[in-house]
Amino acid sequence: MAEHALAAAPAARAPRRETPGAAWMLGALALAFALLAPGFLSSQNLVNIANQSAILLMIALPMTLIIMTEGLDLSAGSVLTLCSVVLAAMLVRTGGSIGLSLPASLAVGVAFGVVNGLLVARAGVPPFVATLGTLGAAQGLALVVTDGQSIVGLGESLGPLYTGTVAGLPVPLLFALASWAALHGLLYHTRFGTYVFALGGNRDALRFAGVRVERCLVWVYVLGGAMSGLAALLLTARMNAGHPTSAIGMEFDAIAAVAVGGTSFERGNGWLFGTVLGVFAIGVLRNGLNLMAIPSSVQVAAIGVLVIVALLIDGFGRKR
Repeated sequence: MAEHALAAAPAARAPRRETPGAAWMLGALALAFALLAPGFLSSQNLVNIANQSAILLMIALPMTLIIMTEGLDLSAGSVLTLCSVVLAAMLVRTGGSIGLSLPASLAVGVAFGVVNGLLVARAGVPPFVATLGTLGAAQGLALVVTDGQSIVGLGESLGPLYTGTVAGLPVPLLFALASWAALHGLLYHTRFGTYVFALGGNRDALRFAGVRVERCLVWVYVLGGAMSGLAALLLTARMNAGHPTSAIGMEFDAIAAVAVGGTSFERGNGWLFGTVLGVFAIGVLRNGLNLMAIPSSVQVAAIGVLVIVALLIDGFGRKR
C-alpha cells in the first residue's frame, strides 16, 4: 500500500506555476544587455547563447536531482573535463569514430557516478567531502591523460555536432531539449522520480515501503556521471580538442543555475523547468558580460550576485 502511494506522487508533484526569480532575472538581463551590449540581439549571438547553454544545461539537469536528494556534486566540471579528454584521445586513436569513442566517455562518467554514489550512500561520506575528493581525482587524471597539453587532430566528425542545424535548430540545442525531455519524464512520470522526491523529502517513507534507498541514491549520482559523459561530446566538439581544464569550474555554474531556478537544498523540493530558466539566465549574463569585455573574475562575482537576487525574489514571493 505504501509503495502504491509513493508511485502516485509524481502526479501530485506537478511543476509549480508561480513565476520564479530566475524568470524575472532572465527578462531583466536580456533587456539590459539588449540596451548595453552591441550585437546582443543578433541571430548569431542568440544561437551562440543557446549552444553554450546547452552544455551547462546537460550538467545542471542531473544536478537538480542530486540536490533534491539533499546531495551535491562538486566533481561535475572535472568529470566532464576528464570525459572530454578521454573522448578526444579515443577519437585520435580510432580515426575520428564517434561510435567507438563515445562509449569510453560515457564509461568514465558512469564510473565516477558510481564512486560518488557509493561514497555517499554506502560509506556515509558527506556529499561535499565525497565529491570534493573525486573532483581532485578527475582533475588529476585529466592532466595525466593529456600530459597537461591539448589533444588535437580529432578529425572532422565532431564539427557538425556543435555548428550544425536540424530543421533550423542548432544541434546542441536539440541535445539540450532531448536531455530535458528525458529527465522531465524520468522525474515526473516514473516511480524512480517519485523516489527522488522522497529521498530529499521523506526518506523514511521509502524505507517503510521496502525501497532500497541506498541503491536509488547511487543511481541518481550515476545519472549525473552519465550526463557528463554525454555532454563531453558537445564540449569536445565546441573546442575541437580535448583540454585538461576545459570545464573545470562548470559545477559552480550548474549549482548556481539550480539554486536560481528555485530548487531547495532540503526537503526534496525541485523544479526542472526552473533549472532551465536558471541556465539561460547564467548564459545570458556571461554572454552579455563577454560582449562588454568584462573580465572573467568579475563574471563569477556577477553570477554570485545573480543567485542572491533570484533567491531574494523567491523569498519575497513566498512571504506574500
